[in-house]
Amino acid sequence: MMDTQKEQPIDNQSNHVSNNNAPTAVLGVLIGEDRYLIPMTEVSEVIPIPKLARVPLTQSWFIGLANVRGNLYGITDLSVYLCGNSAPFTLKSRILLASLNNKIFGGFVVNNMLGIRNLSDFNSVKAPKKKHSIGITDHYEDSEGRVWQQLSLLDLLRDEKFLQIALK
Repeated sequence: MMDTQKEQPIDNQSNHVSNNNAPTAVLGVLIGEDRYLIPMTEVSEVIPIPKLARVPLTQSWFIGLANVRGNLYGITDLSVYLCGNSAPFTLKSRILLASLNNKIFGGFVVNNMLGIRNLSDFNSVKAPKKKHSIGITDHYEDSEGRVWQQLSLLDLLRDEKFLQIALK
Protein backbone atom coordinates (compact mmCIF):
# COMPACT_ATOMS: atom_id res chain seq x y z
CA MET A 1 0.00 0.00 0.00
CA MET A 2 1.44 3.38 -1.00
CA ASP A 3 1.59 6.30 1.37
CA THR A 4 -0.24 9.15 -0.34
CA GLN A 5 0.30 11.76 2.38
CA LYS A 6 2.86 14.43 1.65
CA GLU A 7 5.44 14.81 4.37
CA GLN A 8 5.85 18.30 5.78
CA PRO A 9 9.34 19.74 6.11
CA ILE A 10 10.90 19.39 9.51
CA ASP A 11 12.98 22.08 11.19
CA ASN A 12 16.03 20.03 12.20
CA GLN A 13 16.93 22.26 15.13
CA SER A 14 13.63 22.03 17.00
CA ASN A 15 12.09 18.84 15.54
CA HIS A 16 8.86 20.75 14.94
CA VAL A 17 6.98 21.03 11.69
CA SER A 18 7.95 24.10 9.70
CA ASN A 19 5.08 26.00 8.10
CA ASN A 20 6.89 28.93 6.45
CA ASN A 21 5.02 31.56 8.53
CA ALA A 22 1.65 30.14 7.48
CA PRO A 23 -1.17 30.21 10.06
CA THR A 24 -0.74 27.30 12.43
CA ALA A 25 -3.79 25.35 13.57
CA VAL A 26 -3.62 24.26 17.19
CA LEU A 27 -6.08 22.38 19.35
CA GLY A 28 -7.03 24.14 22.58
CA VAL A 29 -7.52 21.77 25.50
CA LEU A 30 -8.02 21.94 29.25
CA ILE A 31 -5.76 19.71 31.34
CA GLY A 32 -6.59 20.01 35.01
CA GLU A 33 -7.20 23.74 35.32
CA ASP A 34 -4.54 24.78 32.80
CA ARG A 35 -4.98 25.65 29.13
CA TYR A 36 -2.79 24.04 26.47
CA LEU A 37 -2.32 24.40 22.72
CA ILE A 38 -1.40 21.25 20.81
CA PRO A 39 -0.32 21.40 17.14
CA MET A 40 -3.00 19.80 14.98
CA THR A 41 -0.28 18.11 12.94
CA GLU A 42 0.52 15.96 15.99
CA VAL A 43 -3.00 14.70 16.67
CA SER A 44 -4.13 11.83 14.47
CA GLU A 45 -7.54 11.41 16.09
CA VAL A 46 -9.69 12.48 19.05
CA ILE A 47 -11.81 9.78 20.70
CA PRO A 48 -14.03 9.39 23.78
CA ILE A 49 -12.41 7.44 26.60
CA PRO A 50 -12.84 3.72 25.77
CA LYS A 51 -12.61 0.74 28.07
CA LEU A 52 -8.96 0.49 29.13
CA ALA A 53 -6.87 -2.54 30.00
CA ARG A 54 -5.17 -1.66 33.30
CA VAL A 55 -1.47 -2.40 33.64
CA PRO A 56 -0.18 -3.08 37.17
CA LEU A 57 3.05 -1.65 38.61
CA THR A 58 3.14 1.41 36.36
CA GLN A 59 3.51 5.13 36.99
CA SER A 60 0.42 6.87 38.40
CA TRP A 61 -0.03 8.88 35.19
CA PHE A 62 -0.13 5.75 32.98
CA ILE A 63 -3.73 4.58 33.13
CA GLY A 64 -3.72 1.62 30.76
CA LEU A 65 -3.87 0.37 27.19
CA ALA A 66 -6.54 0.94 24.57
CA ASN A 67 -6.98 -1.03 21.36
CA VAL A 68 -7.93 1.43 18.62
CA ARG A 69 -8.46 -0.26 15.25
CA GLY A 70 -5.87 -2.91 15.97
CA ASN A 71 -3.17 -0.61 17.38
CA LEU A 72 -2.35 -0.63 21.09
CA TYR A 73 -2.06 2.85 22.56
CA GLY A 74 -0.50 3.52 25.95
CA ILE A 75 -2.86 5.99 27.65
CA THR A 76 -1.51 8.85 29.78
CA ASP A 77 -3.52 11.01 32.16
CA LEU A 78 -1.96 14.36 31.25
CA SER A 79 -3.42 15.99 34.35
CA VAL A 80 -1.37 13.68 36.57
CA TYR A 81 1.71 13.80 34.34
CA LEU A 82 1.83 17.60 33.91
CA CYS A 83 0.09 18.90 37.02
CA GLY A 84 0.71 16.14 39.56
CA ASN A 85 -2.93 15.59 40.45
CA SER A 86 -5.78 13.79 38.79
CA ALA A 87 -8.88 15.58 37.57
CA PRO A 88 -12.02 13.44 37.31
CA PHE A 89 -12.96 12.24 33.84
CA THR A 90 -16.29 13.57 32.60
CA LEU A 91 -18.38 13.26 29.45
CA LYS A 92 -16.25 16.12 28.05
CA SER A 93 -12.97 14.23 28.58
CA ARG A 94 -11.29 12.94 25.44
CA ILE A 95 -8.19 11.04 24.37
CA LEU A 96 -5.88 12.59 21.78
CA LEU A 97 -4.15 9.91 19.74
CA ALA A 98 -0.65 10.43 18.38
CA SER A 99 1.98 8.16 16.89
CA LEU A 100 5.66 8.55 16.29
CA ASN A 101 6.60 7.06 12.90
CA ASN A 102 3.76 4.51 13.31
CA LYS A 103 5.95 2.68 15.85
CA ILE A 104 5.11 4.29 19.18
CA PHE A 105 1.41 4.91 19.84
CA GLY A 106 0.28 7.23 22.61
CA GLY A 107 -3.10 8.37 23.85
CA PHE A 108 -3.37 11.47 26.02
CA VAL A 109 -6.39 12.22 28.23
CA VAL A 110 -7.53 15.84 28.31
CA ASN A 111 -10.35 17.10 30.52
CA ASN A 112 -12.07 19.29 27.96
CA MET A 113 -11.73 20.29 24.33
CA LEU A 114 -11.61 24.08 23.79
CA GLY A 115 -11.62 24.03 20.00
CA ILE A 116 -9.31 24.55 17.05
CA ARG A 117 -7.46 27.85 17.21
CA ASN A 118 -5.04 29.79 15.06
CA LEU A 119 -1.69 30.27 16.78
CA SER A 120 -1.40 33.74 15.21
CA ASP A 121 -4.32 34.84 17.44
CA PHE A 122 -2.04 34.47 20.51
CA ASN A 123 0.85 36.57 21.78
CA SER A 124 4.04 34.80 22.81
CA VAL A 125 4.94 35.48 26.46
CA LYS A 126 8.00 34.78 28.54
CA ALA A 127 7.98 31.39 30.24
CA PRO A 128 7.66 31.39 34.03
CA LYS A 129 10.90 30.77 35.89
CA LYS A 130 9.69 27.46 37.30
CA LYS A 131 10.98 24.34 35.57
CA HIS A 132 8.48 23.12 33.01
CA SER A 133 7.75 19.59 31.88
CA ILE A 134 9.14 17.86 28.82
CA GLY A 135 6.89 18.69 25.90
CA ILE A 136 6.12 22.28 26.90
CA THR A 137 7.55 24.25 23.98
CA ASP A 138 6.21 27.79 24.45
CA HIS A 139 3.84 30.04 26.40
CA TYR A 140 1.14 32.30 24.98
CA GLU A 141 -1.52 34.73 26.08
CA ASP A 142 -4.91 35.15 24.41
CA SER A 143 -6.85 38.40 23.88
CA GLU A 144 -8.54 37.93 27.28
CA GLY A 145 -5.21 37.67 29.12
CA ARG A 146 -5.39 33.91 29.76
CA VAL A 147 -2.10 32.02 29.66
CA TRP A 148 -1.75 28.98 27.41
CA GLN A 149 1.16 26.55 27.18
CA GLN A 150 2.08 24.89 23.90
CA LEU A 151 2.48 21.14 24.34
CA SER A 152 4.15 18.77 21.89
CA LEU A 153 2.80 15.24 22.16
CA LEU A 154 5.55 14.02 19.84
CA ASP A 155 8.22 15.46 22.16
CA LEU A 156 6.69 13.34 24.93
CA LEU A 157 6.75 10.24 22.74
CA ARG A 158 10.45 10.89 21.97
CA ASP A 159 11.42 11.28 25.64
CA GLU A 160 13.05 8.17 27.14
CA LYS A 161 11.95 9.08 30.68
CA PHE A 162 8.32 9.42 29.56
CA LEU A 163 8.47 6.03 27.84
CA GLN A 164 9.59 4.30 31.08
CA ILE A 165 6.18 3.57 32.60
CA ALA A 166 7.26 0.87 35.07
CA LEU A 167 7.43 1.71 38.76
CA LYS A 168 10.94 1.68 40.15
